[in-house]
Amino acid sequence: MTVRSAGILLYRRRGGRDVEVWIAHMGGPFWARKDARAWSIPKGEYLDDEDPLAAAQREFSEEMGTPAPSADYIPLGAFRQPSGKVITVFAAETDFAPEKIESNTFALEWPKGSGTVQDFPEVDGAEWNREAVARSRLVSGQLPILDALMQHLGRAD
Repeated sequence: MTVRSAGILLYRRRGGRDVEVWIAHMGGPFWARKDARAWSIPKGEYLDDEDPLAAAQREFSEEMGTPAPSADYIPLGAFRQPSGKVITVFAAETDFAPEKIESNTFALEWPKGSGTVQDFPEVDGAEWNREAVARSRLVSGQLPILDALMQHLGRAD
């Protein structure tokens, strides 16, 4: 059975040819001191009978602590990850600027084997990143999502 996720990739254009994307740093102790390949688009799992865009908006809200912006969302496609999970992604152009990021949390035994369970945020920060910076920060399985956005914008290299 394929695990399905839905996500949102927000983008904005900054003078000339610069495109910035909104990505999130993954929370928890594994990602705490990592930057390269430790960022993701806001996303989460959904059930087969759910509308993928509605699920993507729900997950965005859970991870950002604020609703997904009102915008014209376009489907970018479905992207198989190295884990086998398939992420259905929607993109929108917006100048999203939340007052703060407040993610939902997950429980994890930490340190491992200690018997102590702690809560950690799914996302511990999010920000706008120029395309080139996003390419070095996103987990490698999500680079095709960024490629699809650039192709949609007519900016494929």
